[in-house]
Amino acid sequence: MLVLPLHAVDFQREVRPILAKHCFKCHGPDENTRKAKLRLDQRPDAKQLQLVLERIGHTDPEEVMPPPAAKKPLTAAQKKVLQDWVKGGAVYTEHWAFIAPKRAPMAAVNGQDWVQNDLDRFTLAQLEAAGKKPAVEADRYRLIRRLSLDLIGLPPTPAELQAFAADKKPGAYERLVDRLLASPHFGERWAAPWLDLARYADTNGYEKDRPRSIWPWRDWVIKAINDDLSFDQFTIEQIAGDMLPNATRAQRVATGFHRNTMVNEEGGIDPLEFRFHAMVDRVNTTATTWLGLTVGCAQCHTHKFDPVPHRSYFEMMAFLNNTAEPELPLPTPEQTAQREKLFKDIAAAQAKLPINEKKFEAWLKAGRSTALEWKTIRPRDSAATRSWMEREDDGSIFVQGDATKHDTYELEFTELPVGITALRLEALPDERLPKNGPGRAYYEGPKGDFFLSEIQVSADGAKVTLQNGSQNYAKQWIGRGNPGAMAALDGDLQTGWSASGREGKASQAVWQLTKPLTAKTLKIKMDFSRHYSASLGRFRIAVTSGKKPAKAKDVSAEIEALLAQPNEALNDDDQAMLRSWYLDHSKDAAAARKSIEAMRRKFPKASTTLVMQERPQDHLRPTHRHHRGEFLSPREVVRPEVLPFLPPLAKDQSRDRLGLARWLVDPRNPLTARVTVNRYWAELFGEGIVPTLDDFGYTGTMPSDPALLDWLALEFIRQGWSRKKLLRLIVTSATYRQQTSSNYRLSAEQIRDSLLQVSGLLHPKLGGPSVFPPQTKSIGEGIWGGGSWRTSTGPDRYRRSL
Repeated sequence: MLVLPLHAVDFQREVRPILAKHCFKCHGPDENTRKAKLRLDQRPDAKQLQLVLERIGHTDPEEVMPPPAAKKPLTAAQKKVLQDWVKGGAVYTEHWAFIAPKRAPMAAVNGQDWVQNDLDRFTLAQLEAAGKKPAVEADRYRLIRRLSLDLIGLPPTPAELQAFAADKKPGAYERLVDRLLASPHFGERWAAPWLDLARYADTNGYEKDRPRSIWPWRDWVIKAINDDLSFDQFTIEQIAGDMLPNATRAQRVATGFHRNTMVNEEGGIDPLEFRFHAMVDRVNTTATTWLGLTVGCAQCHTHKFDPVPHRSYFEMMAFLNNTAEPELPLPTPEQTAQREKLFKDIAAAQAKLPINEKKFEAWLKAGRSTALEWKTIRPRDSAATRSWMEREDDGSIFVQGDATKHDTYELEFTELPVGITALRLEALPDERLPKNGPGRAYYEGPKGDFFLSEIQVSADGAKVTLQNGSQNYAKQWIGRGNPGAMAALDGDLQTGWSASGREGKASQAVWQLTKPLTAKTLKIKMDFSRHYSASLGRFRIAVTSGKKPAKAKDVSAEIEALLAQPNEALNDDDQAMLRSWYLDHSKDAAAARKSIEAMRRKFPKASTTLVMQERPQDHLRPTHRHHRGEFLSPREVVRPEVLPFLPPLAKDQSRDRLGLARWLVDPRNPLTARVTVNRYWAELFGEGIVPTLDDFGYTGTMPSDPALLDWLALEFIRQGWSRKKLLRLIVTSATYRQQTSSNYRLSAEQIRDSLLQVSGLLHPKLGGPSVFPPQTKSIGEGIWGGGSWRTSTGPDRYRRSL
């Protein structure tokens, strides 16, 4: 019998990959699936190790491990590795990627003349150890083509080829590198892989896949890369730019990184469930992009291979979960100036509008005959299902937080007039709301609608009966029955008052009381129950003690308040306000205001982008662990915590997005710099030093040169996380300049751009809204709702692919 000699086993390179692939599923970190009380991701005792050797060498299918049913049998070579490892003492070492990188001593090399910079010492040492020599340097035509495609993603022009080939002065190669690094197209080329990591898209995904505006974030990425914004700051601004002191508009735009999630606009979805799925995507993307880890498994259970507990997944989510997701308007200075001029021109034109005094006086008389004095009441206390209410200066209430399909608002008032005869609810527009409000609905996307299912009133604990409801506008998107104010009193949550289609405008409903009311405390409860969320975003409540029958008015509350006053009590500003409202709204003045309406149509429409915004600390959104990762199975509340096997959050860091961002680029973090330089290496050489770019965990591939990877990571940090300095270091090395056959292909986008470049068609313009290049007819056939692919015209047909 041949007995193979015992050899020294490298646990990291030889043993752990075998255990991770063949054993950890049943004998790894997840205690819920661990069998026989045997854990092999940690060192077992001697008795257990002996049992492992017996079972892997067993011939009985009932006893052998791994079992045949697992379909992962060990080869003879793998068994030999495990046997030698156990006999050699079964030494366990911590996973290489979870240990801080260390700068190894430079290896002594013989071919010193070949070395261009310290990077070459690592590659040359490996070549000499294998008894090999470096390849010769590529010729100048190959070098400029390689550099140009690698650094700016475009082939060189014939003139550039000839100029470089003819440049015999020292430093010609370095000057070429510096010129390409300074090119505005450098930002485009290196933005492309980042946009892929960020899952950038100009449409929402899911069934309808409608367009969205997030291209300003894409432009921010290009500019940041061209400006060589340090990678640590690049990270912080994208994760939490809005939380930086005195955050600039650009830093707020940067937070669009995590708004690249898909947006579900299907009818009737639960927006909270959609938000949960978006949060899952953000956790997974953060871990993959910066840490090179596959944490997604831990959404449902403790990771089978890496030391990521199920609970830790949601503790990471807690960092990201306290956000609102507004749309940020981005008017240009020219648009702002144009708007200001139009405001002045409109005001001047309004002042000159002719008014029919007779008709105006008739309007005043009719309005005063029915006007009532209303008193805005301000709540002493308020509560909502998943939201909170803020009191505005005008007595209105602005609602923030999560809207649900079944929202309830409860308000309590104490400073009340005597003899209340009617109640008025105003739904008010607000630019902070979807489509300017007044509601905050979500049905096939955000809308400004609302649907008041029921309103209930009590005074000093006794029910107050409302009657004779009226409204100035009523229409519902989908439903049954009359969508007026009376429908909010019938006890049926499927009917109610709605002002659908009146986005950006005020509406009001009025209910009369059966008898005058004097009370110390008034409570109002409003229910918004729908197959989609449709609650009010801004509203105001007023009461009157007037004797006239109270009805909803077409005029605003402010105008009715003026109409309720005697003429002699009004000052010049009040009179001007009445005249302005009449000219703006009265049918009698429609012809006179046509010119003004034409001016209003000239208001420039500013671009917008999707951003993140932190919720107030006194309204933190709770994060739960979800059993089996299911939205409908929330369990205990968790607090923000970083992954337990990595360095802890610094004591001076906050437990929020900003703290997480700074932790990701903390030099103590062993992963971020390694993962990042490995991606850059793969872009230049076709394969990373760690081939599994997104998996630095137990099942990932070991680095081909650990010392080189660590040296690059530490150099990256030492040089201020500068992307351009790192790339310059790599491409000026002798390693990069070697003659070689191509070991990877251009991307489809690079092939297209290269064809356009060499044919003279590529348009060099950077940034701006996305365009529609020529496509086959079949592309448009998949667009939802009968849409079409509107091919761009002119130079936009031949813009850069990004």
